[in-house]
Order: sequence, then C-alpha cells, then structure tokens
Amino acid sequence: MHKVVVNATPIISLCHIDQLHLLKKLYGEILIPEAVYYEISAKHDSITKEEIDKSLDWVHVCRISNELARDFFKSQLHAGEVEVMILGKEVEATLLIIDDKNAKRHAKYLQFAVTGTLGVLLKAKKEGYIRAVKPLIEKLFFNGIFLDDRIIAFCLEQAGE
Repeated sequence: MHKVVVNATPIISLCHIDQLHLLKKLYGEILIPEAVYYEISAKHDSITKEEIDKSLDWVHVCRISNELARDFFKSQLHAGEVEVMILGKEVEATLLIIDDKNAKRHAKYLQFAVTGTLGVLLKAKKEGYIRAVKPLIEKLFFNGIFLDDRIIAFCLEQAGE
C-alpha cells in the first residue's frame, strides 16, 4: 500500500482548481502532518480548509513523533515541509508531494520519491482521470498559483499537449 505524505501547497493548488479528489483517486489515502493542517486551516473560511475537513475520511492528519528533528531544518524550510519529511521517515512513505524546489532537494537527499502538483496532474492524465493538463495549469495561474515555465513546458511535453 502507498504511503503518501502531502505538503500544503499541492493541497491548496488542487483545491483551487477543484481537483483535490485526484489525490484520492491516485493514492486512496494521504497523510498530512499537523503543521500542514494548521497552515491550511489558518483562514477558517478558506476553500482549502473546507475541502480538507470534508475529506478527513481519506486525508489523515498525523502528529510527528520526533518533534526534536524539526529544529535541524527550521532555518532552511517551513514547518510544514520539515514535518512532511519527518512524517515521511516515520511512516516509511513511498512518495512525498511537495512543490517547493528547496524542499524537494532536501527530500531527494533523504532518498524520498518526490513529485509536485504538476506531477499529480500528469499522473492523473496518464491514468485517465483527467483529459488534459494544460487547462488545469491555466486555471492554477488564474488562481494565483505560479509555476516555473520550464516545469510547465516539461509537464506539457510529457502530457503530449
């Protein structure tokens, strides 16, 4: 069984384009550390908080055991990113979903398989859950989610769009 740990930005991004359900379709269940849940829940009336709270049957909020480990990375990464990696180690995650380039570099150094929002969309297209990636990337941009042009170009090339 896949153990997938997700950071806040991919969740926020997918919620803003009405595609959070793709995580359930692709992975069945996901894990998010408490720091990510708190970040998502900072605005009580946010779309993301509402969507996550409606999805707690397949989105599991987890407390990390090794709270001291947070101190090693807090100068370089946000609390949610740090907890994603700590939780990933604790549960022996098969995949971390993170968008931040620096956090991805740290996760890869720790030998995690890593993807981001666009990787989720690409996988969803390959598995037939969505028809096209490009309109969703445009919707992300329209909703204020900015992505690197090179990553977008690579994703669209992989998607055949």
